[in-house]
Order: sequence, then C-alpha cells, then structure tokens
Amino acid sequence: MYHLDGKVALVTGAGGQHGLGRAIAVRLAQEGAHVVINDVVERRINSPEWAGLPDLAHEIEALGRQSLSVVADVSNAGQVEAMMQQALQKFGQVDILVNNAGALAGRDRVPVVELEEAEWDRIQNINTKGPFLCSRAVARAMIARGQGGKIINMSSVSGQRGVARFAAYCASKFAIRGFTQSLALELAPYKINVNAICPGLMETERVADMAAALAPEGVSAEAQRQLMIAQANQTIPLGRIGQADDVARTAAFLASAESDYLTGLSIPVAGGTYLD
Repeated sequence: MYHLDGKVALVTGAGGQHGLGRAIAVRLAQEGAHVVINDVVERRINSPEWAGLPDLAHEIEALGRQSLSVVADVSNAGQVEAMMQQALQKFGQVDILVNNAGALAGRDRVPVVELEEAEWDRIQNINTKGPFLCSRAVARAMIARGQGGKIINMSSVSGQRGVARFAAYCASKFAIRGFTQSLALELAPYKINVNAICPGLMETERVADMAAALAPEGVSAEAQRQLMIAQANQTIPLGRIGQADDVARTAAFLASAESDYLTGLSIPVAGGTYLD
C-alpha cells in the first residue's frame, strides 16, 4: 500500500469506461486519496453500462473516499482555473495531479504532407497546452500551501521515438518529456516531484480510435483493432498488450512517498518494448 490517506488527487481525462484515467483514479482512491475527476464531457459514450464521470464518482465513493466531478476543457485556461477553484473550495488542497487527458486519434494519423493545420493544433492544444495549464494552476496552489506535491504527466513511448503518420502526436508527447524535466527542476525547491509515464500500446478505448484512423481501405476498424492487439501480444517482450492497471500501478507509486527522491523522469510502461 502507498498510504495516500488525507491526500487529494486531480485526474484529468478520467471519463472513459476502459481508460487510463478511470483506472488511475480508482487506484489512487484505493490507496486512500480523495479524487477530483475531470473530462471534457460528463459522458463520452451513449452506453447503458457506463454513465461516465457520475459512475466513476460512485466507484470512488464506494471505496470510502470523497470525489468531485468537474467537466472542463483542459486546453482552456479559464476552465482550468475554475476547475482548480472548485477543487480547492471542496478539499482545500490538491496534493497530486495526473495530467492524463489526451486528444482522440483521428485525422491527425496521416503523413505530414497530408496533415491539416487544424488537426496539428487540436493535438497540441490538448496534449501539450493542457498539461501546461493544469500544472501551472496546481503548482501555484502547491507552492502557496508549502507541503510539496506530485505532478504526473502522461507522455508515451511515441514521445521516445518517432512513428510514421503520428507526427502531431509524437511531437506533443516528446514535448511533454521536455516539459516534465523543466518543471521538475523549477519545482524541486518546493519539494514537488514531477515525473512522466510513457505507456506503450494499451488495451483501452484509444486502440479502437487508432484502429479506425489507421485501418486500410476495406478493413473494418474492429478487424484492425484485433490485428493491433494480436501483433502487440506477439512482439512485446513480456508477451501481452498493456492494461490500464499497469499504468495505474505506476501512477500510484509516483503519487506516493516511495518516489520522493525521483523527479524529472520519463518511465516507459511498455512491457520491455522501449528500454530508454
């Protein structure tokens, strides 16, 4: 156990039924934290099985923790500041920030010569500007409180090595690694640790989004998704595609006192596929 009792975490991009945000929020609650959960919409999909943020809030509260759901666009400074104020009004503090919100794969997964400027901007606004705005708001509150804190940014293995047709995404995730290092040095005097997680391919909703964007003509998105998973199971050294809980376990460690002497790192969670 990582003993997060009395801590308050803010997890962005947490509304997906099978996403990293949900897994991280639940794991932090299991470790004792109260959790502010965020997404750009209350409910991402029209499903009788999943109501989005309200269902996640119920999960957290069933663990004996408090929750606060905030619908906000992390790329909008005003909405980020309002979200932070709501968190402070309810809990009085934010000790842990997990910048998990990310742009959905779509028309950005094309060669650069076909990439539209609007798609480039969409990816950078959510994947790069979002963590900047959220980190700035939370770091200000952490510094004012004087009790340290933990900031965890979500990069990617695609932020460690470029991938064809992923230029906008790779650029955003490379940027997060540099941002993490710079922020770690700036906040170290305040005992605020800043680290990044670099997931490999994870079996979440995003695999379906990627499959739909990358499927060749005549191949269904589902067939492409199954192919991607099968290829991952065959090529990843540890023999399987990653699961959301793999990332959640790493986030819980980085959120805890066990990581107090680690800052500025980018940790691959990729089953041995990426080693640096």
